[in-house]
Amino acid sequence: MSAPPQQPPPGQAPAPVLEAVGVSKRFPGVVALDDVSFTLRTGEIHALVGENGAGKSTLIKILTGVHRPDTGHLRLGGEPVAFHRPHEAQRAGISTIYQEVNLVPLMSVARNIFLGREPKNRLGLIDFASMHGQAAELLAGLGVTADPRRPLHTLGVGTRQMVALARAVGVRARVVVMDEPTSSLEPREVETLFRVIGELHRRGISLVYVSHRMDELYRVCDRVTVLRDGRLVHCGELRDTPRVRLVSMMLGREIAEVRRSGTTAFGAGHGSGQEAVLTAEQLTRRHVLDGVDLSLRPGEVLGLGGLLGSGRSETAKALAGALPLDSGTVRIGGRPMRRLTPAAAIRAGVSLLPEDRKAEGVVPGLSVRENIVLAALPRLSRGGIVSRARQDRIVEVFMARLRIKAASPEQKVGELSGGNQQKVLLARWLCLEPRVLLLDEPTRGIDVGAKAEVQALIDELAAAGLAVLLISSELEELVEGADRIVVLRAGAVAGELTGDDVTEGALLAVLAEAAPAPPGPGRPDPGGPPPPDPPD
Repeated sequence: MSAPPQQPPPGQAPAPVLEAVGVSKRFPGVVALDDVSFTLRTGEIHALVGENGAGKSTLIKILTGVHRPDTGHLRLGGEPVAFHRPHEAQRAGISTIYQEVNLVPLMSVARNIFLGREPKNRLGLIDFASMHGQAAELLAGLGVTADPRRPLHTLGVGTRQMVALARAVGVRARVVVMDEPTSSLEPREVETLFRVIGELHRRGISLVYVSHRMDELYRVCDRVTVLRDGRLVHCGELRDTPRVRLVSMMLGREIAEVRRSGTTAFGAGHGSGQEAVLTAEQLTRRHVLDGVDLSLRPGEVLGLGGLLGSGRSETAKALAGALPLDSGTVRIGGRPMRRLTPAAAIRAGVSLLPEDRKAEGVVPGLSVRENIVLAALPRLSRGGIVSRARQDRIVEVFMARLRIKAASPEQKVGELSGGNQQKVLLARWLCLEPRVLLLDEPTRGIDVGAKAEVQALIDELAAAGLAVLLISSELEELVEGADRIVVLRAGAVAGELTGDDVTEGALLAVLAEAAPAPPGPGRPDPGGPPPPDPPD
């Protein structure tokens, strides 16, 4: 294992161990990184944060040899380096633990830890006794008592994450990159991980820590780098960066006055006085949702806010029957849904427009007509035969109503612009005449004109009595489009804003609100509690 670094003279920062200098990376149609510089100092724990599409994953892949930068370069220990493959980065002492454990489930724990570097005996064969002994020693240091001879797939997700960590630290790493390492861990396992992070820190190993959980960042990290839209927007000491400031930089919102409203509930907004058409009580799913309560009234637009990983999309999927729950109740029209599946939700009048329209929405190879009527085919069939005339009438009505621009209804939907693809998806669900419409990032990735049209359509639908749940990462879109806003944090409701309290400042305050956290892992509160915001 790496030895502790030499302490720099008083007042002098530790030397950089890994640097990205002026790095840019482009993919077809996308600038993933634009002249980004990043410095990881010896022995520090460095937070890397940003919302979806900020460039975090691309930067990590460049640092670990998955991608090569188009421009710019890397330095390791002050010397220029160029990694062509991940194996080269690993041999140089850079290990990565991904959110999704990328090990071999059918192999033993020990084989996964030493994969590609198995100890050999004098005959050149794998020395299993030595490998099992070393694996057991590494696991014991992480508080894991699993038999290193067991197949990996027989262990729980948390233990598998610890095996991935054992593999990372077992290669004599100088740098360990942790991508959302606690996303699948139980609280007890999280505490073990933090203890291990503290031990790695004492050994002088430098860590890049990627997480959307603010409390974790302030508990374990020394410095922070913020990316937004592929650009570097901030780098500095985390203890000197108030949470509200960090959130505003991640979201790109400069708020002069932030109301410290905390967790609030101001009563009902638009649609009050009417019975809720959808009510969710204590929606719970392990590691994802923690007792979410909300209600939707006819004619109301309910905004669902939160940072990346807060549980917004998971809540919408749970309401639509697409995410099985451990516990909780969903009532539609006052009646509890005893077996909530996507088909049951659709029959009850609940439709979901998913966040990823390409992966979960449109079928690119099918025509506009086929995409629009896809969900309505059971209603359009008689004796198993679908009426083409009925299809054409529906398609004609909704193409005109939503102003879908296509050469004809027979044009492939994959050839349309992003905004028109989004309208096709809306048409698919509106032709079912739903009572509740769940919209997950309905304006993401579409141009300004199409965005305005979709926003106007949402207002029209609500005015016609439809209950709408609106999820958006854009604060302005939520504030302008919603009657009420429920804010999620770590899968739980953190606050609710209504009426005159639906402002960007109040929303940002709830997003940035801190939860109490114990001191850091094995060292004196490395991030420290964030200082109060300076007076206005």
